[in-house]
Amino acid sequence: MGLFERAPAKINLSLDVLGKREDGFHEVEMIMTSVDLADHVELQELHRDVIEVSADSRYVPDDERNLAYKAAAAFKHHYQLTRGVRIDIKKNIPVAAGLGGGSSDAAAVLRGLNEMWSVGASQAELAELGTGLGSDVPFCIYGTTAIGTGHGEKIRLLPSPPGCYVVLAKPDIGISTRHIFPRVNMDELEHPRTEEVIQSLREKNFQRLCASAGNALERVTFSMHPEVSRIKEKMLANGVPGAVMSGSGPTVAGFVRQYSKAKRVYNGLRGFCDEVFIVRLLDQR
Repeated sequence: MGLFERAPAKINLSLDVLGKREDGFHEVEMIMTSVDLADHVELQELHRDVIEVSADSRYVPDDERNLAYKAAAAFKHHYQLTRGVRIDIKKNIPVAAGLGGGSSDAAAVLRGLNEMWSVGASQAELAELGTGLGSDVPFCIYGTTAIGTGHGEKIRLLPSPPGCYVVLAKPDIGISTRHIFPRVNMDELEHPRTEEVIQSLREKNFQRLCASAGNALERVTFSMHPEVSRIKEKMLANGVPGAVMSGSGPTVAGFVRQYSKAKRVYNGLRGFCDEVFIVRLLDQR
């Protein structure tokens, strides 16, 4: 029997770009939370000191390019373990969608190996290890609601969002973050109201969250892929009180209180793009 880990998708409630660092990365400030759309990761110990990875999506590599493979290699190296593992990933999160699917798979591997091999590492230790894998991996270790700063690796937990449904809509394109950030012009960015988002979480104020949620990368992605902008416009036209692009896109998240409204928005978008989901927020403290 293997060990199973859920790898939930993340969405951005806000994403700001503060400047470019000397190391070439951009300084960001991102508020993220997890939703109940999730990949399923199974870990099985092998008798040989190897890492095997398999995913049921043709868009996900089955070798050392896979972030889950890199997570297992980093874990083994850091804790000096000479054990083998097979990683099987059932993909439910769209690939290259701005939903952190690969990062969440990597975080699930770190959590799972920590349990399977009784290492006893804390969440903070796993998050630190995840920093070298990708900017979303440290957040995905915690999976609650948090603000990430630096390159996204510095995590501070925040209060949970007000309860609501989230409609996720992804057009039939994939977007890589590395294609978006080089096109960022700091003089043209529209910065989100990050402090307003934080205050909406403290107050559990749904309307304030909808009014303040924002993503500084939207203008860049919209200029390259107008269909993403049209999805957001269609959501708002259907009565969604707040919508924001997640990550560097192309998925747009719309927030609604009632399931009946979420279903109407879902039906309105299904003819517009193939991948549409109604999800709930996982962090309901």
